Amino acid sequence: MVKRRHQKMARKRIDRLFEEAKKAASDERMDRADRYVELARKLGMRYNVSLISQYRRRICKKCYSYMHPGVSCRVRLRDGMLITKCNRCGTINRYVYQR
Repeated sequence: MVKRRHQKMARKRIDRLFEEAKKAASDERMDRADRYVELARKLGMRYNVSLISQYRRRICKKCYSYMHPGVSCRVRLRDGMLITKCNRCGTINRYVYQR
């Protein structure tokens, strides 16, 4: 019972942290955005809450920085794939999408 309550609170806080990361990235404060992502990941690990796919796509899989299109990553569409390239470490992530 208590565990579920903690997980629910963690999910809400993770949602809030990603909103703040988006605001910080749009203001070009990438250091803050990266810190918010770091806190969200730690919360998820502590309370055993997985990030939804929408949030996982916003984090670089190698350096764990927040990926904001046009600011910290490059996004391309090619052959049914969404390709993102992190500007910090150069990692390329590919996601399948349906047209």
